[in-house]
Amino acid sequence: MSLSRRPSRFTLSTFSACTLALLLAAPVARAQVPPPQVPTLDLSEEASRTVSNDMAAAQAYVEMSDRDPAALARKVNQRSTEVLALLKPYSQVKVQSAGISTYPVYARNGGQIESWRMRNTLSLESRDIAALSEAVGKLQALAAVDQLQLRPSPETFRKARDEAMVDALKAVEARAAIAGNALGKKVRLRSVSIGDSGGRPPVMYRRAPMAMAAAEAAPAPIEAGETQVSVTVSGSFELQ
Repeated sequence: MSLSRRPSRFTLSTFSACTLALLLAAPVARAQVPPPQVPTLDLSEEASRTVSNDMAAAQAYVEMSDRDPAALARKVNQRSTEVLALLKPYSQVKVQSAGISTYPVYARNGGQIESWRMRNTLSLESRDIAALSEAVGKLQALAAVDQLQLRPSPETFRKARDEAMVDALKAVEARAAIAGNALGKKVRLRSVSIGDSGGRPPVMYRRAPMAMAAAEAAPAPIEAGETQVSVTVSGSFELQ
């Protein structure tokens, strides 16, 4: 009895195909190897500009109370009309409504509504600080001045910010070059980020009685002062 041996299916052509597949896969495997890490240098610099506050803004409000909401509204509207008439000659002062609020005043026991209180707030803004000062002084005969703010105008702020940004960019670039020389490397900028970090403009708060005599009204003392505008630049550099 003879045993027949089953022929193998692994032929020369099959071997060649497998070899070819391995050779084709080799470059792909090499391509998946991550590139070597490039050393980087991260630096930050800040530059500032000091500018004069050439714009003033104020808030004034008329506030009254009454048991009758309708009567209260009439009184507040009448007083607000007088305020707007007083401000009308000051064309340099921009006036706009900043909101009207009405809310109940409860009795001390927290039960029934005792009366109603209404407030009409106006926003004043001007690049003529002297004109705003005079208007605020006269305004206190009819309304209360709650807030006075001095700040750079948008144009002044943008100019100072751009100048500070250029200084900060130059500073971070110069510092990177110094560090590169110390390490014996050349530096190449990879990325940069710029952020404003300027200080807030000075704010003065001033309250005045609602019924100051007109004869006592005088220009509000205003010292414009200055604001510091700062810009921070952060840069990432490759060490080559």
